[in-house]
Formats: sequence, structure tokens, C-alpha cells
Amino acid sequence: MPNTVLILWPMGALAALTFAMLLAMLITRIGAVRSRQASPRDFALGDTERVPRHCRLINRNYSSLLELPVLFYVICVLLFVTRTVNDAQLMLAWAFVAFRILHSLIHVTINHILFRLLAFGAAVTVLGVMWVLFFVRLAA
Repeated sequence: MPNTVLILWPMGALAALTFAMLLAMLITRIGAVRSRQASPRDFALGDTERVPRHCRLINRNYSSLLELPVLFYVICVLLFVTRTVNDAQLMLAWAFVAFRILHSLIHVTINHILFRLLAFGAAVTVLGVMWVLFFVRLAA
């Protein structure tokens, strides 16, 4: 059984990805305003059609990193506090992070819908398995 603290590393990696997308969003928005492709008002209530596509993609990806990953952070904290981290859960946690990184890269570059869906679906599946394994172990 691995050290329980090891589950915090995939959480940190996913948080780093989220902060990287936040920084990318800031940089692209400032660039869009400076180049007069958009005005600050275009961001007031979300992204208008004037906002360049790459800005909208990064913004949507950032939002996505604040949705499903909430369940990832919760399961990791539960594993940590119950001291039920094991090798399988640790590998699954890293797999989830890898699939989310892949999803983000696809989303903000080529944005190929099928590839993005496959990466997202893989992440959802891994996360679901993490939750099931947690409760199976808890019930045992």
C-alpha cells in the first residue's frame, strides 16, 4: 500500500493544469482586447461572438476543469482522510489527470470532437471506477 500522501500529487497536477488554463485565458483575452478583436464589454456576460475562437475555446476548457474534476478532488480527499489509498487508486488518479491533460490539449488546439469525446469519456470512466472501488472497499 502506497503512502497516503501520494494521492495529493495528482490533485496538484490537475490544479496546475487548471491554473495554466486560467493564465492562458487571461493572456488570450488581453491579447484580443489589445488587438481590438474584442472589447472588455465582450467578456462582461460571457464571451460574445466578437471574441476570437481561440479565446472562447480556452475559456470553455477552463470552465470544464472546474466541473467534473470537483468529483475527482472529493474522491481523492476521501481516500486521503480514510487512509484507503492503494496502488490501484493512485494509478487511476494519475490516469484521470492524464486524460484531462489530453482532453485540454485536444480542446484548445485541434478541437476534434471525437478525439475530445474519447479523452473525456476515458476520464469519466476512470473517475467512476475510482468511486466504485472506494465504496466497495468501504463496505468490506
